[in-house]
Amino acid sequence: MRLILKSDPALENGSAPGVPPWKRSLDLILVMMAFPLVLPLMGCIALMIRMVSRGPVLFRQERVGYRGARFLCYKFRTMRMQADSSVHRGHLQALMSSDAPMEKMDLRGDPRIIPGGRLLRASGLDELPQILNVFRGDMSLVGPRPCIFYEYENYLPWQRERFNALPGLTGLWQVSGKNRTTFSEMVVLDIRYVRAKTLGLDLKIIAKTLPVMLGQIIEAGRRARSRSRQAPLSLAAPAASERAGNLMEQNLRDPG
Repeated sequence: MRLILKSDPALENGSAPGVPPWKRSLDLILVMMAFPLVLPLMGCIALMIRMVSRGPVLFRQERVGYRGARFLCYKFRTMRMQADSSVHRGHLQALMSSDAPMEKMDLRGDPRIIPGGRLLRASGLDELPQILNVFRGDMSLVGPRPCIFYEYENYLPWQRERFNALPGLTGLWQVSGKNRTTFSEMVVLDIRYVRAKTLGLDLKIIAKTLPVMLGQIIEAGRRARSRSRQAPLSLAAPAASERAGNLMEQNLRDPG
């Protein structure tokens, strides 16, 4: 998929779109409606994390949001305590400078992830605490993915247009291929949303989010089953090789 972005005359003249009034109203209405359903689910996820891993349930990290402002972003903790963050930094920098799909390190079997964390990350349920960020006004339900400060520092000038909208729990990129797109394609989709955001578009993206999440859960389960089938084979291979070596050695000692 190759995406092309045309220049925006309004931005060339030095102006940038603000946050429309309807957006804050939509966020608050939907968040209040979702609370009775989301809070019990969040409680169950928090209990699961507490049972499988020592440490806090929530992970707090500084992110870059609207027009470059920094804020504290909340997620469920899916990594082991004191996990090496330099691994993710290197992975992200490689994605930003290549045409490779934006796949998470989870697909390679990241050992830093706690039991059950891979499913939370694949489904996006680890980001449910960001509802608190939406309630506070740091984020919106729909918008570009909030990025980490060291990612922001490597953005090209034209790519920073994506920060002219509040970051979101879901967005045009998330429902348009996500892990199958490259970093540049993600930025183009984000900028298209920044320029074209409307109440109708937000509602359309929200409606598409649940089916996309279900598809990600199914895909994560399929990959997990594939890894579990491959693991016994990888363990059996050295044993088979050792048995063959022992048999050959025996035949050499006793040709008859």
